[in-house]
Amino acid sequence: MVWNILANLVLLLHLSFLIFVIIGGFFANRWRRLPWIHVPAAAWGTAIEFGGWTCPLTLIENWLRVAGGKAGYPGEFMEYYLTPIVYPEGLTPEIQTYLGLGVILINGIAYSRVRRGRSRGNQNYSKSLP
Repeated sequence: MVWNILANLVLLLHLSFLIFVIIGGFFANRWRRLPWIHVPAAAWGTAIEFGGWTCPLTLIENWLRVAGGKAGYPGEFMEYYLTPIVYPEGLTPEIQTYLGLGVILINGIAYSRVRRGRSRGNQNYSKSLP
């Protein structure tokens, strides 16, 4: 029971990390120091996709499930949880490359907005600082 709860917590952490990697840059105007965390996270997420590697969180989750007497799942987090919904035929290296490019594109847009807002002396940005 405890192992399954821990595995589910890792799953939630993994999903949260993916969401942060994809859209975290859009919050950089609000929190000035966020890019110091987000840029390395986005780089890691992109590297995982481009390299076709398995994320360590997937390995930890599977290890916890097996330790709890359940079967882990083959492949990667995105392939196991999201592929059946988004890519029914499977996650291929080509699709992973496109996902990585999507992360770069989305965050490029986000950070270009941040840069424009800061260079203009964005009033909303300065009001949000403590």
